[in-house]
Amino acid sequence: MSDAGIKYIPSNTFSYYDQVLDTTAMLGAVPSRYNWNGGEIGFDTYFSMARGNASVPAMEMTKWFDTNYHFIVPELGPDVKFSYASHKAVTEYKEAKALGVDTVPVFVGPVSYLLLSKPAKGVEKTFDILSLLDKILPIYKEVIAELKEAGATWIQFDEATLVKDLEAYQLEAFTKAYSELESACSGLNVIVATYFADVPAEAFKTLTSLPGVTGYTFDLIRGEKTLGLIKSSFPSGKYLFAGVVDGRNIWANDLAGSLTLLESLEAVVGKDKLVVSTSCSLLHTAVDLVNETKLDDEIKSWLAFAAQKVVEVNALAKALAGQKDEAYFSANAAAQASRKSSPRVTNEAVQKAAAALRGSDHRRATNVSARLDAQQKKLNLPILPTTTIGSFPQTIELRRVRREYKAKKISEEEYVKAIKEEIYKVVQLQEELDIDVLVHGEPERNDMVEYFGEQLSGFAFTANGWVQSYGSRCVKPPIIYGDVSRPKAMTVFWSTMAQEMTKRPMKGMLTGPVTILNWSFVRNDQPRFETCYQIALAIKDEVEDLEKAGITVIQIDEAALREGLPLRKAEHAFYLDWAVHSFRITNVGVADTTQIHTHMCYSNFNDIIHSIINMDADVITIENSRSDEKLLSVFREGVKYGAGIGPGVYDIHSPRIPSTEEIHDRINKMLAVLETNILWVNPDCGLKTRKYGEVKPALQNMVAAAKKLRAQLASAK
Repeated sequence: MSDAGIKYIPSNTFSYYDQVLDTTAMLGAVPSRYNWNGGEIGFDTYFSMARGNASVPAMEMTKWFDTNYHFIVPELGPDVKFSYASHKAVTEYKEAKALGVDTVPVFVGPVSYLLLSKPAKGVEKTFDILSLLDKILPIYKEVIAELKEAGATWIQFDEATLVKDLEAYQLEAFTKAYSELESACSGLNVIVATYFADVPAEAFKTLTSLPGVTGYTFDLIRGEKTLGLIKSSFPSGKYLFAGVVDGRNIWANDLAGSLTLLESLEAVVGKDKLVVSTSCSLLHTAVDLVNETKLDDEIKSWLAFAAQKVVEVNALAKALAGQKDEAYFSANAAAQASRKSSPRVTNEAVQKAAAALRGSDHRRATNVSARLDAQQKKLNLPILPTTTIGSFPQTIELRRVRREYKAKKISEEEYVKAIKEEIYKVVQLQEELDIDVLVHGEPERNDMVEYFGEQLSGFAFTANGWVQSYGSRCVKPPIIYGDVSRPKAMTVFWSTMAQEMTKRPMKGMLTGPVTILNWSFVRNDQPRFETCYQIALAIKDEVEDLEKAGITVIQIDEAALREGLPLRKAEHAFYLDWAVHSFRITNVGVADTTQIHTHMCYSNFNDIIHSIINMDADVITIENSRSDEKLLSVFREGVKYGAGIGPGVYDIHSPRIPSTEEIHDRINKMLAVLETNILWVNPDCGLKTRKYGEVKPALQNMVAAAKKLRAQLASAK
């Protein structure tokens, strides 16, 4: 950033896990189960909170707003003893300073930190977490004092919760917090940043009248509505950090359009108070286009990764100051024009097919209970049937085979033989364990989205476009640049091969359209729902081909349905309507006897349970074990659910092996609120990231627990 000429360079933005956990460490808010004894928090305690350890489970993890980034949810209560326990922010500020770069340290703001927290186990659900503000502000003050002493002149607090629907008392907490911090911050320039959506009018009023604040950052890509508020009521004399370069996508900026917008803002806030910025942190985009040697030049000319985005920011700032780089601007204009007119982007047939979807609801003809009866006659499963979610461990050997095949070091024949052997091993293992509905283990797949994207038209792939998801886990989202279609069958070959190895039902495994959409970098030249409908039609073709090939159970994962939910309630209904409709499009054509499963991860489903029911899947498996069975409370509150359901019985994100008793108790808890005949028993996610030494005993215990309960239920009858 320094080399690109950026003036306000953030620090304290690198994290070993996530920024909220860093804040929890800074505040010393370590739950007592980790036996931390005070002092500076080390990696042992830090990673135990994030991932659990041999004796205690991890803290809950959830999505960061509507991104694919995650954070560890703070567990707070009236008895938490806060203390300044991690000096990371100051250390990193000094480290940059020693290298000659004066940075702006960035923090999760105190109010957003509390609003993103939850009451710890044993704390009343009604506990007002904002009442802890007085306890955490003294620690923020200590950090601020140390930063001032180290020479910092600017500081940034991210208060992104301001874009959500907040109540008056929550907005008051911001005023209270910043009034309290005002004297500590004197002599510092304070930026309060919001991002990911527009700021509602009431929140804008609160935000722009916070005491002691020098400037504000607004996301003008996803928050266009904020523009009206800025133009009508931005406070005079304050800095506006205008987020005009998209921090969450990989498309090159329309520089001419951005410059026009910036000029109109300059007229409002004044030349010396306007700062060109990205819409949010660049954490959510890929790092550097220079690392992409395989992308063709045309597509490459349409893109900008983080390293290119900082150059765009600087070019816009210079142009505003009257030093416009004409060559750079005209190359950008040419690329924008080529993207608009490229025949690779538009496919008439796909556009027609997607347009024809309007006006139909796409529901299966029979209701779910009748379908489940028909399926049971065919599948003949025991009560509490066991299954897994899809993937099995991806060993080093397996990754090597895929890599060598990709590099053309082994023939297709050798590759198919190796994958077939792996599938056979996975099938044998599941039969030995006596699992009821099998999976082929997905050894041929690198990633649940990339695998499909590589076989669909309209997608491009990067070699190194990694984006952090949490900790050391990164994802490499595909780029959807054009209309999507399926040239030929994608999974039928492997699924039928696997079904031939066993008499038990073998699940076909697909990723659903909404998840493919939400886990990709999506084209920004048409509404997201139009792209989603196109993907749904491609997956529909695949579902019908699997059914023709004799696959009777087909799982269509919608792991990311919930995370695409807009941040504001007013926009939920529209999103859920097209997202759920897209899912139904994929399987509207199958017979009653074909059982459609779906899987969802990490979600707070309680607010969208009716949409989940509306998906009309026959069986849904849900990640449940780590969010402390919040999910089950929905059913306790009387939501009637008639389809099959498998809330995860153990957490696969942790290496811990749960005992038979633990799983047995968990299933029992589920039986208290769900009918015996609809409950499935399964882990809560795919097993790809685990080792066989962990998977085998865990699944053994899972099957043993299911059998024990079957015996108890039979004798009770």
